[in-house]
Amino acid sequence: MTDPVNDLVEVRPGVYRDSVTLMRVSRALTERPGVTVAVVAMATELNLGLARDLGFAVPPATPGDLLVAVRAASPAELEDAAAELERQLAARAPASGTRGEAPPRTTRSAARAFEASLALVSVPGEHAFAEALDAVEAGLSVMIFSDNMTVEQEILLKDRARAEGVLVMGPDCGTAVVGGAGLGFANVLRPGPVGVVAASGTGAQQVTSLLDLAGVGVSHVLGVGGRDLSAEVGGRSAVQALRALDEDPATELIVLVSKPPAPEVARAVRDLDLATPVVAALLGPGQDDLTTAAEKVLRALGRDVPEWPSWPAPANRPEAAALRGLYAGGTLCAEAALVAGAGEFTDFGDDSYTRGRAHPMIDPALRLEALRGVASGVVLMDVVLGHGADPDPSSWLAPAIRDAVARGVDVVVAVVGTDGDPQGLRAQAARLNEAGAAVFTSNAAAARHARLLVGG
Repeated sequence: MTDPVNDLVEVRPGVYRDSVTLMRVSRALTERPGVTVAVVAMATELNLGLARDLGFAVPPATPGDLLVAVRAASPAELEDAAAELERQLAARAPASGTRGEAPPRTTRSAARAFEASLALVSVPGEHAFAEALDAVEAGLSVMIFSDNMTVEQEILLKDRARAEGVLVMGPDCGTAVVGGAGLGFANVLRPGPVGVVAASGTGAQQVTSLLDLAGVGVSHVLGVGGRDLSAEVGGRSAVQALRALDEDPATELIVLVSKPPAPEVARAVRDLDLATPVVAALLGPGQDDLTTAAEKVLRALGRDVPEWPSWPAPANRPEAAALRGLYAGGTLCAEAALVAGAGEFTDFGDDSYTRGRAHPMIDPALRLEALRGVASGVVLMDVVLGHGADPDPSSWLAPAIRDAVARGVDVVVAVVGTDGDPQGLRAQAARLNEAGAAVFTSNAAAARHARLLVGG
């Protein structure tokens, strides 16, 4: 039984902070002495249920309210945590405007006020369509970071965008680079001659990070959403994006990246009449992996293919019984499953896991729980760096990896990032390696290593 005297439970009506901010506030409170659990989150059904499962007496709330649930070992420590909560929320409060006029209340009015050409939509999926349509009808291209939009809405939106002469990137578009500006989860990339069209955020990040490690930069990275090359959507945005890059004088070569596409859509997109050469990185049985595609790009540009950085680790046993893939990136997960050829793979970035919670590249809780549940064998994971991702993923993963290795588990990690990323590619890799993981900058190489460990 918990002691309610040492619980702080509040619902603050109409107080909003984004999920990344609230996750970091929760983390800061959890790290305080005496605090055993802290949930600071918007009061969605999922978060209310989580608080109740932890034994908190939660009052009625709506998704537009802020939920605070903190438990400490003593009243004094709870009081200190409450004071820290206020400091954290005040420090992370949205900046107030300096102008006297009221802020715009619609995407269309914001576009008029700021002479924008691109809108980024990041709201709960059930509301994303309305905001994106408003942007398109205002003459804006739009990047839809949100997921959980219906395929019918996606098709309607992309048809409307084509009629308006603008581009829809998404839904579930996690990564883009437009004119040197990174959007969503974005690595720090040098400018260069390669344009990327990607029905995959982490797939684009893997290819462009490898190119950056080889000294080659990008002109633009245009995400089109994970379903764009499906039979239903038919490559609507991919076709527009390819033609836009074909007309871009700064783009000398285009890479098309996707999880396994519908075969007829892949053929149609590949058969487009473009003046700019295209390298396809379309995952599937018998197709190139993402590292091989990046190497083809380098050779097409007359560049040398380097030895991709890796950090080896001793194996606990020469042949482990089973392989588990615990992934944050959907395309990286699909690639690893194809390369490994066997094993149980989970994409924690799938819509079924992100409904009501932050993406696993931000919030590691579900993957950490899964890693703690592995008693033997080999675990294969990805760690994706860059703006928008966890600012220090090794601080969470290294202790869990160390515990797993002590149980006899072999851990293999693919770190996707560049030397310019704020987390520090080599520093993150070194900490994970020191914890006992074998670390690779190529996800395909990591998967091959894991396959060898299980006797493949």
